Amino acid sequence: MYQIFAIFILVIGLQISCKNNTEKATYDIEKINKSPEMTYDSLLARQLGVDDYGMKPYVMAFLLAGPNRNQDSLEIQKIQRAHLDNINRMAEEGKLVLAGPFLDEGEVKGIYIFNVSTIEEAEQLTKTDPAIISGRLKMNLKPWYGSGAIIELNKLHHKIAKNEI
Repeated sequence: MYQIFAIFILVIGLQISCKNNTEKATYDIEKINKSPEMTYDSLLARQLGVDDYGMKPYVMAFLLAGPNRNQDSLEIQKIQRAHLDNINRMAEEGKLVLAGPFLDEGEVKGIYIFNVSTIEEAEQLTKTDPAIISGRLKMNLKPWYGSGAIIELNKLHHKIAKNEI
């Protein structure tokens, strides 16, 4: 009887502990969002190169199916690996803020957001992409105005990704 009571107390303690941990995680996020540190930071704003609205110019690239998509499967894999390596290189250099494929089978295959302010700068970067060079992809470049905070996205992404691309 004593053993059953001890197990019961242990189970109740674990449930309370798990509940408290869940509530604490939620509380911590809420606390961070409401903390005084979330006020305007002029040094960070200057470092990120943003305007008074916390915004800055970028160039968004829509990756479209290119005119040359008839490579064999081995060549496609090589091009894709080189494409991903190029993405990683541009991200490490701070020139690429965001990249990702669309999940449907449409004409638009993915997007990039380049951390540059002109179409000409983005064109130079697109010329380094093996998928563009091979003709598997082509890009439609558009100037875009967005939050300067997305520059920090790659740093955060490394904290949540178990595996690298």
